[in-house]
Amino acid sequence: MSGTDFSGVDTAAAKLFWSEYAAACPGAVRLCPDYTVERFGDSAALADELLRAVTEGPKRATSELADEFLAAGDSLPRIGSHWIACDGAGIPRVVLRTVELRLGPFTSADEGFARDEGEDDGSLTSWQAEHRKYWTRTRARRGLEWTESDEIVFERFRVVWPAELADPA
Repeated sequence: MSGTDFSGVDTAAAKLFWSEYAAACPGAVRLCPDYTVERFGDSAALADELLRAVTEGPKRATSELADEFLAAGDSLPRIGSHWIACDGAGIPRVVLRTVELRLGPFTSADEGFARDEGEDDGSLTSWQAEHRKYWTRTRARRGLEWTESDEIVFERFRVVWPAELADPA
């Protein structure tokens, strides 16, 4: 997830997208009626690349610095929570539902999580290299320094909408 500016997100389309999901899956929405509208990464190109890894590939996990949620004015996600993932242009494409959460330092990532995040070659070495660059870059934009001891939210999710992209229950 990201702390990017969402002024370009199509909120009307996101509300419609959510209402379609809510009509099709009322039980899941009753359990957790709130949702966020977000995109992956810190650029339109990265958002599109990572969203493709969800819709066409194995990406079923994401990670973000815990304090980035607070900086964006958001609460930490919870199990069962939903989020609408938008493409780089801010168009809603999928509803994701959080199925697992863990807090920990950078060094607590393992091969399984790196594989589930589904980026690059799926290895822990690649995950570490790319996330070092990403968090160093995003923290620097806020005038902060990233360290490997910063708390990270490790999140696994399922694709739940649209139906043709949804993971098996």
